[in-house]
This record gives sequence, C-alpha cells and structure tokens, in this order.
Amino acid sequence: MANMIYGNDISRSLRYMMEQDPAFRTVAYFSMEAGIKQSIPTYAGGLGVLAGDILKSAADLGVPMAGVTLLYRKGYFRQTFSDCRQKEEPVDWNPADELTLLPNEVTVIIEGREVKVRAWSLEIEGKDEFVVPVYFLDTDVETNAPQDRQLSWYLYGGDIRYRLCQEIVLGSGGLRMLRDLGYANIEKFHLNEGHAAFLLLELLREQGYESYERIREQGVFTTHTPVSAGHDYFSWDLINSTMNPSMARRLRRMMPTDSVSMTDIALRYSRYVNGVSKKHAEVSRGMYLRNDVDCITNGIHTDTWVSPEMADLFDRHITGWRNAPERLVYAMNIPPKDIWQAHQKAKRRLLDEVRGRTGRILDPDRLTIGFARRAAQYKRADLILKDVKRLVEIGSGKVQFVFSGKAHPQDEGGKAMVSRLLCEAQNMVGTDLPIVFLEDYGMELGALLVQGVDLWLNNPIRPMEASGTSGMKCAANGVPSFSVLDGWWIEGWVEGVTGWSIGALSDENGQDDPDSDADDLYNKLENVVIPAYYQNREQWMFMMRYAIALNGSYFNTHRVVREYCERAYGISFRGL
Repeated sequence: MANMIYGNDISRSLRYMMEQDPAFRTVAYFSMEAGIKQSIPTYAGGLGVLAGDILKSAADLGVPMAGVTLLYRKGYFRQTFSDCRQKEEPVDWNPADELTLLPNEVTVIIEGREVKVRAWSLEIEGKDEFVVPVYFLDTDVETNAPQDRQLSWYLYGGDIRYRLCQEIVLGSGGLRMLRDLGYANIEKFHLNEGHAAFLLLELLREQGYESYERIREQGVFTTHTPVSAGHDYFSWDLINSTMNPSMARRLRRMMPTDSVSMTDIALRYSRYVNGVSKKHAEVSRGMYLRNDVDCITNGIHTDTWVSPEMADLFDRHITGWRNAPERLVYAMNIPPKDIWQAHQKAKRRLLDEVRGRTGRILDPDRLTIGFARRAAQYKRADLILKDVKRLVEIGSGKVQFVFSGKAHPQDEGGKAMVSRLLCEAQNMVGTDLPIVFLEDYGMELGALLVQGVDLWLNNPIRPMEASGTSGMKCAANGVPSFSVLDGWWIEGWVEGVTGWSIGALSDENGQDDPDSDADDLYNKLENVVIPAYYQNREQWMFMMRYAIALNGSYFNTHRVVREYCERAYGISFRGL
C-alpha cells in the first residue's frame, strides 16, 4: 500500500508513515487460524474468529500489532449434505483476490529439506485509519517439493505429521518472516493457543539459549483448551525425523519428557499466561499447576457482528458506540419496542435465507431458537433431541429451530451428531415443529443467525467450553441465551434478565448427566421460556435490552485488547 498524504495535514501524514514502518510495531499476534471475513477461508471456528476480532479491535484502538497466520489455499472445507450425511469439499478461492503477495521469502528445515515460505498480506484498517497488517504464510512455492507445497493447503487437515510441519512453518517460519520484513522491535509475541510455540524456540536460537529469562519476558500465551486431551503432542521419533536436527537435539535437552507438548513449551517460555473466562482460568490453574494463570474473558468485535438494523438503532441513541462498545450500557435508554422492531427486521432476513437455502418457510411470529457452532461432540448439539416425543409435546405450534455447524472430517462422533440432526430435521418436515439445518456454516451465515434468532441455545459438557463467543454476538443483538453454566455464560448470566441457565454449576470433571440437563432444558422451555415469549412480550423485550446493556457492553474485543495491553503487552493504554 502506497504512503498516503492527507492534504495539508503534515502531522497526520507523518503519523501514517511512522505507523507503516515495521519498527513501530511492538506486538506480534500468532494464530493457527484467523477469521477476518468469509471470503478469506482461513478459519474453522471460534478460535479463528476471535483472532480476527482481536486484530480488528487492535486496529480500531491503534495498538502497534502485526498478525501472523497460515494461508490455507483449500480452506477448512465446504460442507454439503447428502442422505443425512456431511460431505466435505475443498474451498475454491484465489488468495490474489483478497491479499497482496509480498516479495519476501524465508526458509525452514523440514525432514532435511529447505522449505521456502512466502507471505501474503492484508491490512486491517481501523476506525481512525490505523492499520494492523496480517501476514498469511504460504509454502505453495514452485521450487518446493510437492509434499511441502501442500503444507499450506488445508486447515486442520492431514495427519499428525502434517500438523507438526504446519506448526514449524507458523512458529519458526513466522518469526523469520517478521524479521525479513523488518520487524526488529517486537517486544511481545502473543500465542493464540500453543500451535505457534516453536517461535519461542526460534527466539532462543536467535537470541542465545542462555537467554531464557529474556525470552520468557517476550512470551504471552493464551490457552483455550480446558482438557489435556485437546493439546498437541508429538512423539520424539516424529520430532527427530521432521525438525531441524540441531533444534530437535536442543529441544530434547530442554524437555526430557516422553513426548513434546506445544502447550508445555508455551507455558515454559511465556511470562504471561491467561485463560479465556474466569472458570477456564480456574480450571487451567489446576491443570497446569500454575497459580499465575490470569483471566481475560473473550469478547467480540461488536461492529462486525451487530445487525445493520440494530446498528442504525444504536447510532440514533448511543453516540460513539462503535469505537467504545462499553457505551452500549446506554441501551437502557432505548425504547424496548424499538429494539423489538429492529430485531424483527433481522429475523426476517434470516428466515428469507432459510427459505432460499432450503425451501422451508418458517413463521416470523414463532419463537425461533438457534444453535450454530463447530459440531464437536462436547458441544452436544443434539441434546435437545434427547426425548423427541417430549420436545414435540412442548414445542409444537410454538417453537422452530435453526441449526448449523461443521464437524471435523476426522471426527466421526461429530459427524454422527450432524447426521442425527439432519435426519430429525427431515422427519419433522410437515409437522408443527420445524427443524432446519443449514449447510456450510461460516461467518456470514453465523452473523445472520446471531442477529435473527429469538433465543440462543448452548449446552456443552462442563467444563469443556473454555469461553464461547456466539452467545456474546447474540447479546449485542439483543438476543438472550439459554445455556449451560460454563465458559463466559457463568459471568454473563442473570437468570430471567439476560437469559436462562440449563442445569447447575458443575461438574469440574466433565461428568455431566445429559438426562438431567435435558430434563431441565425441557422444563424451562415449557414452563418459563415459551410463556415469556408469548404471554409476557414486555418482559421479553426488557430482556433483549438487558442483554445489550449488560453483556453487549462488556463482552467485546475492545475491552479484551485493552486488558492485554495493560496486563500482558506492557502498553499503557491512553486511548490510542
């Protein structure tokens, strides 16, 4: 991007040129996936979308950050359905349509071969025209071996070797690319999960293996996984056959363990470590035996996720909310009927999309409950179907459901859950309890859902939901949550005010009783939720307003980025 001159405003022009200098950047944010927009399919779920939202808020707030991720030429996958089964196809996209290819090229060693890595760039422009650059690493270089060219094709694809190779590219290749681009003054390297932990080893190689304390001061690690099974482990045989031999030997001396844990590397070489909700930080302290695990509860980039109708309403009533989403607390001054009317417009857009995709005509006057997220087994998308007969008795003529979500291609349990929902949706055609499952869940469909449903359902196994952000997106749109008490909802839940709970606050070992949770879900749906929607519309509208004012005002990435600046980056935030 060429330097921009702002007319006669020389100081503004100088500021822009300074901000474009890599030497100005002091924070590097590394993430295996980044969900910035639908047309750049380098994300699979909440981890990537959170990364994108954090980068957007950093741009809005003027934080001197640069982002690093991988370029996935075939994306995560495009989901289609056939005979109640999920099918996966590569995503067809051209990076040149969205990104700028840079001339820079670095190399990493993989299985004894020199693998060339190049980068594509995207500039995220904030509200005050401050830019945060994001670099997408790419190994699909003509001079690379065929197997190496494919390392930047698939997100979470392939086997354990493929994952290790990708993490070498992200960590070691990412740091080398930043250096080649001129980023010499990075003070903090923020790892969004442990996938990029090899960058900390690369820092040791670069700055000297005796520089342990200096490297720890530079490391910031955000963990998102509340169970040990969710972390990456690599055998020493695989490490020895794949990594640079000198790096592998050094790693073996540093970690005399049975296998290599990326989380352990990140914990060892990061002075600041945080979980992504209060409950998750508590669980992580016990799991890692580290009492200094901090908590920065996740949020959303409000301006990205609020519906056009609700945004127009906020513009009329809440000055400055886009740059200061905490001002949504003043939603309490908006007439509840205005919030209801804005929501009804968003709801009609969603129902139009449902009709266009499926041919199903849903009733705009009926309570519409949404459930959309990664179709991982612990999220229990099919819990609502625990007793179909009872669900029909409760909901016929009163409720309709809209589901969406992708199961990982290798997650047979998740795919079976999707199949069950698809089959049940087919079985309900022609009945008075419509269930639809929309294919190919992504950011654009996700936005329609969180903006247009009346109630958001969430029922994971406790404590496996580290945070969750879809309910936060709903709250900013005035949509209450109906959720198990886990992750962020423990903090955002006010019974009957911001939504409703499902079950009790337990069980730290993840041994929830699905029968008990389903029973509580059915009881509240029948005796509390449905009556509130149809018989006490005024109460429902007040809940919508409270969802915005209490939760929308707090659970945003502007607050998250400020907290990282103050607690982790050493940046004294003065409204940059």
